[in-house]
Amino acid sequence: MLFAKGLALGALVISMAAAAHAAPAQAAPATPPAVFARCAVCHDATKGGPDKIGPNLHGVFGKKGGEGKFHFSAPFKAAKLKLDEATLDKWIEAPMTMVPGTAMAFPGIKDPAKRKEIVEYLKTLR
Repeated sequence: MLFAKGLALGALVISMAAAAHAAPAQAAPATPPAVFARCAVCHDATKGGPDKIGPNLHGVFGKKGGEGKFHFSAPFKAAKLKLDEATLDKWIEAPMTMVPGTAMAFPGIKDPAKRKEIVEYLKTLR
């Protein structure tokens, strides 16, 4: 009986040690803000998701604009934008003003708080 209790205790200790060294669980993807619905009409944002009318936005934060398999407009490629916080804010505000001739026919979002929600969400998609 004592031997069986010792085995059970040993198994418990081993399983706890294994759990402590296991890879951490990945966090669930962030929930997009309500305003992102305006983006989702043309853009997917899931990892490995498809391009739609516009490119998939998963992982774009911090990257160079116009790179990847999506067929970007020549003016957007030529702009050589780095998709950081400041650039994305200006882009979401008025894409056709920022890059004349862009194929992104979107009037923009004038509310800075709403743009910030979108940028903060894009930052989580890594």
